[in-house]
Amino acid sequence: MSELRTGYTTGACASAAAKAAAMVLMGMAPPARVEITLANGQRAAMDVASARLEGLGAQAAVVKDAGDDPDITHGALVTAHVAWMENGDITYEAGEGVGTVTRKGLSIPPGEPAINPGPRGMIAMALRDVTQRPARVRISIPGGRELAEKTFNPRLGVEGGLSILGTTGIVRPYSCSALRQSILCALEVALAEGWSNPILAPGNIGARAALEMFNPPPFMIVEAGNEWGFILENAAARDVKSLLIVGHPGKLAKLAMGQWDTHSSRSTSAAPFTLAMASGALGRPLEPSQTVEGVFEALDPDESLKLGAQMASAIRDAVIEKTGGKINVAVSLVNMKRQPVGSAGDLGPWTGLGK
Repeated sequence: MSELRTGYTTGACASAAAKAAAMVLMGMAPPARVEITLANGQRAAMDVASARLEGLGAQAAVVKDAGDDPDITHGALVTAHVAWMENGDITYEAGEGVGTVTRKGLSIPPGEPAINPGPRGMIAMALRDVTQRPARVRISIPGGRELAEKTFNPRLGVEGGLSILGTTGIVRPYSCSALRQSILCALEVALAEGWSNPILAPGNIGARAALEMFNPPPFMIVEAGNEWGFILENAAARDVKSLLIVGHPGKLAKLAMGQWDTHSSRSTSAAPFTLAMASGALGRPLEPSQTVEGVFEALDPDESLKLGAQMASAIRDAVIEKTGGKINVAVSLVNMKRQPVGSAGDLGPWTGLGK
């Protein structure tokens, strides 16, 4: 199998576009390719899709190449408009498709364009390759508002578009670092808003169930995906008082099995574990099932609730042990229809949040 190809972050692309625009504004010929310094110190050459004078400034664009990573912004056009200022240093604006920060807890304060510190540093280095003049830089990603709806941004408090991200400038294929950073940002936002009792969910089913059952502010819900070891270790290291875990037992039963990365390629199926637990709880053998949902569906309602309560308790015990007993933990399990099938722990801190 050939080695997967790396790519560039939106921050790196914005930096290259800003440099190309500054070159045109300085009277140079529109470049077909520019070289920039990435946040990790490496130099990178990137193709320029367009560069021209526009209004009182200049605008250039770079097509994002995320390599072999399934990045939502792969192929997006990242543009930078640069204009001179009378004094100061470099200021940043959010153009079309780039969001604005509206909540505390992120690395950029509310009211600022969602251009993270790493990309700001790269853009500044790119401009200073060309000029020392004060400049205003407006970054845009056409179509970014629609793309942002498929990301964590709306829940994190970034409105109107995407964030310009990138801690190194390089996108590494199938790396979980960007996902982990998004999950951690979601936790930080909840804490910064004063909620020391966030809700964790594996994904959409758990998140929607939590909204329907407890009516919390949406930013209070952190979708952990498969990164349970990561999010629980970070919760234990922060000022988290209580945690509510809501989701389908197909994923969450793996926590009771001691599997803290629940991705199907890095963990085993929870169906045999659930079947054994059900047989023990009910005192009778059950028909084999390939899925956890199938185990629950084969039971009558009372049996399902009995199994759900036992499963929730086992998950709760595992999470308490994982977090060193520092956090009050409650668990609420739901089926694929987001109907409750069992719970453990005190749900009081989350009951009636929206009332």
